[in-house]
Amino acid sequence: MDQDREQGSALNPRYDAAGLITAVVTDHRSGEVLMLAHMNAEALAATLESGEATFFSRSRGRLWKKGESSGNVMRVVEARIDCDQDAVWLRCEPAGPACHTGERSCFYRRIDRDGPRLVRSES
Repeated sequence: MDQDREQGSALNPRYDAAGLITAVVTDHRSGEVLMLAHMNAEALAATLESGEATFFSRSRGRLWKKGESSGNVMRVVEARIDCDQDAVWLRCEPAGPACHTGERSCFYRRIDRDGPRLVRSES
């Protein structure tokens, strides 16, 4: 156990080999999981400084501020880091749908025996 990282007061994220940590985004009011993304050190710093969720897009190979093209920004109400500092939890106030498909949450399908099935989020 890394005592300083796991119980200390210093922010010391444990990035993976690609320099990323997982970020889970939830609605700060309902607790609904809205999306999952990745952050590098620059994205985490930008998020903490601006108060708006910024991620590292693996497909684009660059920083991506949520809502930069859609306007559906995620205002961060609270940011938390997990016990071993390899994942971030952002409690946010969404300005619109979280998913690029227009769904409120990226987790809009339930997996049944026959495959994914659409489920509507509670607003």
